[in-house]
Amino acid sequence: MTDGITESLTDPRLHEFHEEPFSSYNVDDIQFPLLISVPHAGRVYPKEILDNLAVPASHLLRLEDRYADRLASAAITRGFAAIIAHKPRAWVDLNRGRLEIDADIVDGLSRSQLPMPSRKVRGGLGVVPSRLHGIGHLWRRKWQWDDINGRMDSYHEPYHRSITEILDRMRLKFGGAILLDLHSMPPLDEEQGRVDVVIGDLFGRSAGSRYSELSMSFLQQSGINARLNHPYSGGYILDRHSEVERDVHALQLEVDRQCYLDEALREPGSQLPMLSEHVANLAAKLADQIGSQFLLAAE
Repeated sequence: MTDGITESLTDPRLHEFHEEPFSSYNVDDIQFPLLISVPHAGRVYPKEILDNLAVPASHLLRLEDRYADRLASAAITRGFAAIIAHKPRAWVDLNRGRLEIDADIVDGLSRSQLPMPSRKVRGGLGVVPSRLHGIGHLWRRKWQWDDINGRMDSYHEPYHRSITEILDRMRLKFGGAILLDLHSMPPLDEEQGRVDVVIGDLFGRSAGSRYSELSMSFLQQSGINARLNHPYSGGYILDRHSEVERDVHALQLEVDRQCYLDEALREPGSQLPMLSEHVANLAAKLADQIGSQFLLAAE
């Protein structure tokens, strides 16, 4: 393919693409009680995906959080822990449960083996996407159930186990932890008003209000138009990994691609370094909040 979607990760501050499905950074000696997750960063497409496509490969760009991994690079440089996916969302969507799947795209799986399909699954955006609005069905032939299960066992579960393990270590070391789940979004409709960043906390279920309020305040003071939970409140990652009662909090950050990509929304733009610094500064504010909370409790 020559349409720009099969490149490797080229940011010198991040690893080049390897065969492993994701990379972890700064997790051997954890310095802060905050972990950044970037689940939709993958831009390298397995041959199996490209061979089975029923649409031009360029349409898969709509599934990517294009270059969202680079939004985490300043925080990684400062020593924040991060876990960044390499496999694309078209392969497995890490922000869905493993049974959020459209049975119609899988050979060897019946609807009776699955829970009632969620709104996302009905819209074509399950753990393996099935179709795109305005484009149609993505795949020429059904996937084998054994193949889908293999993806879950080798990629989906290891990613989530790693998040759980890192957050547990943070909680033991600092008394609490925060997961900052980093995504990008297409520009919102004009009638919704200009929004640069949407902070999601599952309407208060995945994080204490002080963390959401701090995030809103910091971003707005930085000149960024921020909104809470509308139209994106968070998904499976926040639901699975937040344990507010144990002081493990999770926030989702959706960044408008216009804020850091070029006009075509395909390549990094001039504002990307500044947005990456904003993410790092927000991470520092949130980590300080965790730290100060437990210092006060100790007093």
